[in-house]
Formats: sequence, structure tokens, C-alpha cells
Amino acid sequence: MATTGKTSFDERNYRYFLKLYTRHITPVADTCAYCLLRNHFHFLVQIKAAEEQDLTGFPNLSGLPRKPSQQFSNLFNAYAKAFNKTTHRTGTLFQRPFGRVEVTSDAYLVHLVTYIHQNPQKHGLVDDFRTWPYSSYQALLSAKPTRLQRDDVLAWFQGAESFEDVHRYEVDGRKISPLMPGDFDD
Repeated sequence: MATTGKTSFDERNYRYFLKLYTRHITPVADTCAYCLLRNHFHFLVQIKAAEEQDLTGFPNLSGLPRKPSQQFSNLFNAYAKAFNKTTHRTGTLFQRPFGRVEVTSDAYLVHLVTYIHQNPQKHGLVDDFRTWPYSSYQALLSAKPTRLQRDDVLAWFQGAESFEDVHRYEVDGRKISPLMPGDFDD
């Protein structure tokens, strides 16, 4: 990242994506972990119960029950429109349909959070994933306020120290390959 004081195009895009994410997804889901990369992203979310969702400000023109997937669609559309306008391009930006997999065990949760955080290093963007500024790793270890479900995530690891310890070891792809179809060759 340049030290000229200017914000890079990528940095602006990551920040704008997270701003839109907060606007569209926070009303319907709690975020446990995330990582933004140059050509894809990962979010571990827990969908809120219907009575906990706050879609005030999002008109329901159809009158049909709302699905959280519509909020994700709205996020992707809003970001694609802004990105296309900025870069003078047209067309789709995201593959369809976006991937989503239900996580059904605590063991998968621990491996998945670690895999999400290790992604920038796996893809060669940084030598140490802990330095990637567009993931939830540092925020989960910080004492600063966050919208992340920090207490829940750290409890899955039995605390911050264990969270850091588990992250020191590369995730065995076979342990989460059912959750990440297409990410693993083995």
C-alpha cells in the first residue's frame, strides 16, 4: 500500500463493499468472520430469526415474506452498479448463484473461521495473513467495538489465546472441503 496519504482504488472498493455489506446484511444476519480478496470474498454469517430482522428502510413492494438472500442480492447489485460506474464498464460482476453452505458442527466452525482468515496468504496476497487489513482476524482479537460476533467466535475457540494458536496451523482442506466446493483439488 502506498504511503502517499492517498487511498488506493482497492482500499476504497473494500471499504465501500463493507459499508454496503453493513447496510444490507446487518439487518438480517450476524457476522462471525470475513475476508475480502481481490477476486472473491468469504463471510461466515448466522441468519437472524425473522422476528429479529430489521428491514426498516427496505420497502417490501411484493408483500411476500422476505428472504435474507434478497438482501445479499441487493448488496451485490448495489456494489456492481457502483463498481461499473467507477470503472466505466458494464455487465455482471459476480458469479451466480453466490455460494452458501450451512455449517452444522462446531468443528467445522473452527476450521472455517481459520480457513477464511488464512485466505490472503493462501492466495499469495501477503506473506502473513495476520497483516491483511480486509479480514476479521484483527478485529476479533481487538478490544475495539465491532459488529462482529466476537464473543461467540472466541468461545468456539475457547478464548483468544486458543484462537491465535489454532490460526498458527494451516487448515487441512479435507476438513472443510464439503463447505468450500471448488476450492480444493483433493
